[in-house]
Amino acid sequence: MTDAAPLPSARAGILGRIQSRLDARTDRTAREASAKERLADRRANLVPARGQLAPADQVNLFVRMAEEADATVTRVAAATDVPAAVSDWLRQNNRPMNVRRAPDPTLDAYPWAAEALLTVEAGKAESTDETSVTAAHCGVAETGTLMLTSAEDRPTTLNFLPESHIVVLRADQVVGSYEDGWTLLRQTQTVDSGWIMPRTVNFITGPSRSADIEQTLQLGAHGPRQLHIIVVGEAADDDNAEDGENSDNPV
Repeated sequence: MTDAAPLPSARAGILGRIQSRLDARTDRTAREASAKERLADRRANLVPARGQLAPADQVNLFVRMAEEADATVTRVAAATDVPAAVSDWLRQNNRPMNVRRAPDPTLDAYPWAAEALLTVEAGKAESTDETSVTAAHCGVAETGTLMLTSAEDRPTTLNFLPESHIVVLRADQVVGSYEDGWTLLRQTQTVDSGWIMPRTVNFITGPSRSADIEQTLQLGAHGPRQLHIIVVGEAADDDNAEDGENSDNPV
């Protein structure tokens, strides 16, 4: 008597039925060709008109939308002002004067030693860390959202484990829409062998919150209770930037 062949999992069965239905409707080769064409073309979808602004106006919109989502924002003139801005925020919020920051070369360049009372350690987040500091890939003006990518020098744990999260964002990293953010990511992640997708891309809008329990808003349910953004510098002037210029599909 031979052993019966193992039954396929429920997941495999469901996916198999979906695939068979798709195969019956359309030619698989044509579908694959269509998918490859879409990935190569990367056509933008509908882009909200409110994100199609001059660079300086995009930064102002980002700040306004981030604050509406309960984040706090500080604007500083130069990168050398970042450590002092971190210290000021910690004091104003009665937080311990120690932070865990990403071992990111961008953050390495800041003069942390100038803040004598601030203790800064680089590395992935630990359970005892109360405040983290990371750099952002970009900020999306239309919703006040931060786009953060993971790498060896940008541990994702820093985005979610500590109770307070401080993000440093240069003004020239603010883009109008999510589509612009993905375009920027493709440009910066391209190497000789092609485009490399980060292991994780996080979109963060305001502090963590949930209303799943009895429809009562709870902050810090899945991440930091406090999100503070330090915007560095000013956006570059763009005399040619006009509303509606960045997309053929304004909403």
